[in-house]
Amino acid sequence: MNFLFSNYEEVGHGASSFVPDNTVEFIAVDMGCPGENQNSSEYDVCICTKDSNGPYDYELINKLVDTCKENNINYKLDVYPNYGSDATSALKAGMDARFALIGPGIFASHGYERTHISSIIETEKLIINYIKS
Repeated sequence: MNFLFSNYEEVGHGASSFVPDNTVEFIAVDMGCPGENQNSSEYDVCICTKDSNGPYDYELINKLVDTCKENNINYKLDVYPNYGSDATSALKAGMDARFALIGPGIFASHGYERTHISSIIETEKLIINYIKS
């Protein structure tokens, strides 16, 4: 299992390099920004099903949802039509893997961001239980 910490997705190259070729699942951990007509919450881990670049991997999303259900992790599924992630940077660079995006529900972005501690805890629980599976 490999872990990559990147802070460049906002400029479009994020995880587009230095990811091992044998990577089969790529989960970006970022933020879920609740807004009008969205399902995200500041109290849950948010699982993105689709962003401005298109849908994420159906099987991997279901694996994450099943992990939440099996471990009593509070989650919300959502679409972020004006958002991208390191996962989509890697996909655009030609990486052949299954991609997903998860993160705590965050109110506001690129400024005074705030959330409830429970969304961070739920995100941590999903990451830990995914690694254990």
